[in-house]
Amino acid sequence: MEKRVTFRGWGLPFFLIAPQIIVTVVFFFYPAIQALWQSLFIPDPFGLSSQFVGLGNFIFLLNDEFYAASFLTTAVFSTLVTVCTMVPALFLAVVADRLIKGSGTYRTLLIWPYAVAPAVAGVLWLFMFNTRVGLVSWYLGQIGYDWNHVLNGGEAMGLVVVASAWGRISYNFLFFFAALQAVPRSVIEAAAIDGARFWRRFFTIVLPLLSPITFFLLVVNIVYSFFETFGVIHTITAGGPQQSTTILVYKVFSDGFVGQDLGSSSAQSVILLVIVGLLTVIQFKYIEKRVHY
Repeated sequence: MEKRVTFRGWGLPFFLIAPQIIVTVVFFFYPAIQALWQSLFIPDPFGLSSQFVGLGNFIFLLNDEFYAASFLTTAVFSTLVTVCTMVPALFLAVVADRLIKGSGTYRTLLIWPYAVAPAVAGVLWLFMFNTRVGLVSWYLGQIGYDWNHVLNGGEAMGLVVVASAWGRISYNFLFFFAALQAVPRSVIEAAAIDGARFWRRFFTIVLPLLSPITFFLLVVNIVYSFFETFGVIHTITAGGPQQSTTILVYKVFSDGFVGQDLGSSSAQSVILLVIVGLLTVIQFKYIEKRVHY
């Protein structure tokens, strides 16, 4: 017989969930409503008054070629970051799962990069690839490659992708490793007895069983690449060169806090929120159908 915990009255349940409700309202709903309201106005240069323009900010953004370019940049950046975090993390988790000696030390070393803040990670990679004093750029120069992410947009994009994915690999590794530990060994051993080699066992048995955690990480990493990579981009390239690394969330910052166009910045934040919401809905509606629980 199933036993359920019940509370008498509504006071204690409300008291227990009140902190989370307060945090959600203060840090999510209120800023979202404030951004939606400000997106309907254009403030004057001194910030003393605002003029109601309705959907004027949104219409201007849809006709802005620089804003359209940031969509493509965000799509490329988020795809590369998601792939560069999930694939190496899965490979490292598989290797750690097969280790017998030193597996604890191996797992600990892989987890450490996750403790580094994105802005700090950006500074570390910037020092290594600095065009004048960077160690990696110096070695590249020794083999004849002139590294300069300050002027080369492709190199700048590659650097921010690697810096953004570096610390996130540890996060994905933890989930993949835990999922691999939960795969029934009897199923793997039965396939091995039947003559299936390692890679065949992995793609036909292990990988389908990992689909729930893979789907979860796919959603989380896309959201991460849209929002939490701001610190990396700001410290390494500041959106340059020529806005080649200006993703949507960084353009919100550059237009709002640097350009002081709060109306356009608020409209961009609303559009960004809608895009991420639509992506999440699409993922849960179509991609989740391929997930086997």
